Amino acid sequence: MDKDAETNLLDEAIETIHVLRRDGARIHSITNTVAQNFTANVLLACNTKPSMTANPDEVEAFTSRADVLHVNLGTLDAERILAIGNSISIANKLQIPVLLDPVMANVSKLRARFAEDISDRTNIIRGNEKEINALGIEAQSAPCIVKTGEQDQVLHNSTCITVNNGHPILAKVIATGCALGALITALSSKTDCPMTASVAGLLWFGIAGEIVAEKSSGPGSFSPMFIDELYGIELGVLRDKAKLS
Repeated sequence: MDKDAETNLLDEAIETIHVLRRDGARIHSITNTVAQNFTANVLLACNTKPSMTANPDEVEAFTSRADVLHVNLGTLDAERILAIGNSISIANKLQIPVLLDPVMANVSKLRARFAEDISDRTNIIRGNEKEINALGIEAQSAPCIVKTGEQDQVLHNSTCITVNNGHPILAKVIATGCALGALITALSSKTDCPMTASVAGLLWFGIAGEIVAEKSSGPGSFSPMFIDELYGIELGVLRDKAKLS
């Protein structure tokens, strides 16, 4: 991606964050039980109202009133598999954007098969390299793919952008990856471009993490300070600290 395209993408990402903060969004998040509390607090700090039921008999009602759907396979069981299928069906019917986080798909063949089966019904897939590779999908024929790691990459329509923001301490705090997926999902309600939503979420998360890492004393103090930083960070700081390539 050339410099002009990078600048345009950064402008669009910052604007998407601004619109979410201004207008808010509703998200239905079927996420893992370990991540629910932290994810909900992150979403609320970013002006997004979450619902999180995984009851197969309720998800249609909650998904139909949401702007976006976040699906995380972290604590997968038979009831959640059914709930996810029901929720994606209503989201697809209503043309609600869907993000899939195939947590530990590289470990479990069951969740790898399930993730692969539903991947073509999603708009964004977010995971680490091992999780993404376990799905066996081709990047050029897949929805927008967000690979997170030491460097984060977003691949969409044969275009790849790297986001070099973030800090290793994020990996020491439970549910940061899950909450990142939920935030990208929320941002996808404010733009038609999944790459823009993905870059916006990575910048917001990564730069907030860099700032808090400098003043926290460890993972325990990092977590609440990080939520505060997501809530209060200025858009100009995000623009100035963004590292795209």
